[in-house]
Amino acid sequence: MPFLGQDWRSPGQNWVKTADGWTRFLEERHSGYVSDLNSYCKKEDYNKENLFNSMNYDVAAKKRKKDLLNNKTKIQYFHQEKWIYVHKGSTKERHGYCTLGEAFNRLDFSNAILDSRRFNYVVRLLELIAKSQLTSLSGIAQKNFMNILEKVVQKVLEDQQNIRLIRELLQTLYTSLCTLVQRVGKSVLVGNINMWVHRMETILHWQQQLNSIQITRPAFKGMTFTDLPLCLQLNIMQRLTDGRDLVSLGQVAPELQVLSEDRLLWKKLCQYHFTDRQIRKRIILSEKGLLDWKKMYFKLIRCYPRKEQYGDTLQLCRHCHILSWKGTDHPCTANNPESCSTSLSPQDFINLFRF
Repeated sequence: MPFLGQDWRSPGQNWVKTADGWTRFLEERHSGYVSDLNSYCKKEDYNKENLFNSMNYDVAAKKRKKDLLNNKTKIQYFHQEKWIYVHKGSTKERHGYCTLGEAFNRLDFSNAILDSRRFNYVVRLLELIAKSQLTSLSGIAQKNFMNILEKVVQKVLEDQQNIRLIRELLQTLYTSLCTLVQRVGKSVLVGNINMWVHRMETILHWQQQLNSIQITRPAFKGMTFTDLPLCLQLNIMQRLTDGRDLVSLGQVAPELQVLSEDRLLWKKLCQYHFTDRQIRKRIILSEKGLLDWKKMYFKLIRCYPRKEQYGDTLQLCRHCHILSWKGTDHPCTANNPESCSTSLSPQDFINLFRF
């Protein structure tokens, strides 16, 4: 800043000596500074906006990559316990509180599916959870659910057994997820929407794999089912608990078709699954005036739940409130622990955690 009275004009410039001339020059110079400053600020804002957009893009890309990585990562089964303590009257404030997700994580379901006696039990439990209890599981329990389901599908693809059972399970799960994903804004699912969409795509892929299975005829040329005496064939067919299996067996050979239409088979099947009162409400007569047990069976299964039977089940000790697989020893203080154990169906297992 020049001193008072000092000529502060730069050499080589034509200055007007009047005060008005210097004033106009200062105004022009000030306006030039302002315009330069405005252009610089706009440029800075533009650069910041581009930087912000690029950062958002990078974050979104990293998030999508992380979601896919989480989907492909297999969750380790940290707990593979043979029994757990659970108390139906517990609350979150009391010791011993156990949720359905915690029980599903801690009990060894991943190895249970490898046991033929427990396979149908676990599959039925997965189906019930997929139908109505999926949202009650924690995030880890939901991942554990999908990992166990993947092991089930891989086992069926390798063994080529229980194909229809797993198809129904996958269809139930996919239908439930379609409904839940539409309500994702209400926080009914744990996790990112991309993760659930990826899981639904995985389920569709599993369904395609199951539909493409072609069962190969074994190379064994010994005695077959049709080589057995008729009394043994009927005795074996009476052990089937699903009418659809009986129909499928009748499609194998013409002689088996005749046996699969036996009225006594369908009568025993109806009496096994349903009570006399339920049967009397759904009576169907044939053209000859006789009871059509086959039609009655398929009508009854649409109206009432069928009886469930499993080779091995989970049991609850009424004395010490310990949940374990049947035949598993647990630290019970009762004099006769076996008399205190109650077998639980898959639905009873779920009801156990409805506090």
